[in-house]
Amino acid sequence: MEREAMADIVVVGGSTGGVAAALAAAKSGKTVIMTEETDWIGGQLTSQAVPPDEHPWIESFGCTRSYRRFREDIRAYYRDAFPLTTAARENEQLNPGGGTVSRLCHEPRAALAVLERQLAPYVHSGQLTILRRHVPVNAHCDGDAIVSVTVKSMDSGNTVLLKAPYFLDATECGDLLPLAGVEYVTGAEAREETGEPHAVEGEALPQDMQGFTYCFAIDYLEGEDHTIPKPELYDFWKEYKADFWPDRLLSWTGVKPATMQPVQYGLFPGEGAFSLFKYRQIAEKEHYVQGTYNSSISLVNWPQNDYWLGSIIDVKPEDRERHLSEAKQLSLSLLYWMQTEAPRPDGGKGYPGLRLRPDVVGTEDGLAMYPYVRESRRIKAEFTILEQHVATESRPDGRAEYFSDSVGIGCYRIDLHPSTENQPYIDISSLPFQIPLGSLIPVRVNNLLAACKNIGTTHITNGCYRLHPVEWNIGEAAGYCASFCLDRGLSPSDVRSSETELAAYQRFLAAEGIELEWPSLRAV
Repeated sequence: MEREAMADIVVVGGSTGGVAAALAAAKSGKTVIMTEETDWIGGQLTSQAVPPDEHPWIESFGCTRSYRRFREDIRAYYRDAFPLTTAARENEQLNPGGGTVSRLCHEPRAALAVLERQLAPYVHSGQLTILRRHVPVNAHCDGDAIVSVTVKSMDSGNTVLLKAPYFLDATECGDLLPLAGVEYVTGAEAREETGEPHAVEGEALPQDMQGFTYCFAIDYLEGEDHTIPKPELYDFWKEYKADFWPDRLLSWTGVKPATMQPVQYGLFPGEGAFSLFKYRQIAEKEHYVQGTYNSSISLVNWPQNDYWLGSIIDVKPEDRERHLSEAKQLSLSLLYWMQTEAPRPDGGKGYPGLRLRPDVVGTEDGLAMYPYVRESRRIKAEFTILEQHVATESRPDGRAEYFSDSVGIGCYRIDLHPSTENQPYIDISSLPFQIPLGSLIPVRVNNLLAACKNIGTTHITNGCYRLHPVEWNIGEAAGYCASFCLDRGLSPSDVRSSETELAAYQRFLAAEGIELEWPSLRAV
């Protein structure tokens, strides 16, 4: 059974960027349909369960006004709904989780509640329709334009034919691109092609992509036994050691990404050079009135559960399912190892009090609804951001490349996790950067915009453009751009190529609280 639905703008994918795009388009008065593969909108903030990674200046500047509102609403959510201690409640920069990865760690359920509330006025009015548990399965094009996209319900099997003047791809893997015949790139480009110092020598490697991760949440109840059944592939993962890793993957030995020198982890503070539990902690027990939480809660997105034995993009369906299954087994094996065999400082083995928390991620198996996908298909864009534009070593003047078509800013190190071609970390310093409009625009298709991690970056620069505030800014800029084009009867390429229209669009973005350039700052 198939039905039709029409809107001004269709956002395919409810990722972090997809939500920001839908919010921007709806705020601009447009009707919007947004699809989402899982039960939860929000992508890496929710269904992938990754607490935000942010730059050092985030509390003062360096993000869009709407992203700042999201952060403020997270804190307000905890203040309004939770029995915080007086000290926590009065802390203007409350970090609900107390994690060290950023200044704002929180549970994915909190992010979901905030995002749903922000979209609620548009959903309730009928201006925004969200189709959860729907995936794109087909696209119909007429020349260089997408006419319609067919999405399928993962529950009923029914399809919906979505029609709109503008489409935004905000899927985690760039799933709309091959369906619509949009030119795109995957994996690692050759150095000869891009000139990037850290690109691969020789031929390009389209299947060389960063590892992905099935995150999960745990707490710790001393004296109790919450050991899970032994995972099916535990014996394999227990013995697995990559050539570039100093020890078995399931161990307390890791590496410093920038140097690949060994580093000793510990589970809790004081048990090693670096506490993994504290790193991405998403609920700090001490912030709440005694008895609210029996334990702090941590989100496990650690080096030990990065999966790099194969890609899930542009491979056979059976290979994709196998890699997804093996990645889940790796995460469960890490938990089982920690519960039963992990060395403790007192000479014992195992922490059986570690408890898997399925409720935190909203699934039966306790693993996040969707894997944390660091690297998507990337459009062949009107402009591609290269390492030379943002890497500290490539910028002797201490500033990233200036982009006259900037639609926002971001900041993060060029951080590539071990990849599917058995390559180690690439972790190098970068400078605070801009997001050029040209990177959101495909080279040919004129009514599609990239709205998340699928913009015109390379394998290298994807490493600094993939984090939460930047993805949000990309999606928001895409939503506003589609709306701007509809109002003026233009294409995104028309906007970018016209000095007058580009200036008008950028004034609009600035009025909406999108910062277009940085002050002079240090590298990260």
